[in-house]
Amino acid sequence: MSQHPLLRRLAAPALVAGLALGTATTGPATAAPAGTPVTAATAAAAASPYQHGPDPTLAALRATRGPYATSSYSVSDLASRGFGSGTVTYPTTTSEGRFGVVAISPGYTASESTIAWLGPRLASFGFVVVTFNTNSRYDQPDARGDQLLAALDHVIADSRTASRVDATRQAVVGHSMGGGGTLEAAVTRPSLEAAVGLTPWNIDKTWSEVDAASLMIGAEDDTVAPVSSHAIPFYGSLTGAERRGYLELAGASHFAPNTANTTIATYTIAWLKRYVDDDTRYEQFLTPGTSVSPFGDVSDYRIS
Repeated sequence: MSQHPLLRRLAAPALVAGLALGTATTGPATAAPAGTPVTAATAAAAASPYQHGPDPTLAALRATRGPYATSSYSVSDLASRGFGSGTVTYPTTTSEGRFGVVAISPGYTASESTIAWLGPRLASFGFVVVTFNTNSRYDQPDARGDQLLAALDHVIADSRTASRVDATRQAVVGHSMGGGGTLEAAVTRPSLEAAVGLTPWNIDKTWSEVDAASLMIGAEDDTVAPVSSHAIPFYGSLTGAERRGYLELAGASHFAPNTANTTIATYTIAWLKRYVDDDTRYEQFLTPGTSVSPFGDVSDYRIS
């Protein structure tokens, strides 16, 4: 992916090492406990023109809403748009410049309602977000990837949000086949900054051609898209990604993303803030130490 020059500077190994709360893990681990923001990260992020919002804390990330008031509007079902009906949610402020844009796809046979909870939550942390229905509930991951990109393009062009969106900073999120669709979208559009798959499913297991920073969130008890044959192989194959992560939800099923989930929201927000906003203040939540999580909600965490 063509990186922002600023991002290349912020991602220098020495700096990232200085921001981490501990050593990155390659096997089972848990999230870092709450603490004060990392001073070095805060200072470094001040140079980013894309940084939005106050210094983050784990408590703030786990809250149901972030620091920004939001508004939304509906998008009607129109075949020429390339996706079904949807909802766009955005920060109401006009004093902080433009925001990155995120599209979210539901899973196989599911409707927008199953992932609608995540739209306002992401938007309240400083993103313009579109959640949508797919053209058919039976669309496969490749079609969902195309629709994720069509949804991004619609929000970027829509007069109601065009002035709020930074079209150079795009990301995709999806559940199940929508999660597999995020990888398809990242291959089709290498300029995407980030992709997050939620209990992702795809028959294709190899994604070395993906450039976007990619986080795969699996579920320990998933019998629809078992992590051993979906999320973990996806993570392992993402050797060309700017960064790759794998998080496993302890004791969770394939349908964990279909209701409000604090762990999913926490890591998705942190990942998007880090790679869409180039905000290194969020590095502290992505490179955890070996401390035992007080929440017991993560059974495996890997990042590289």
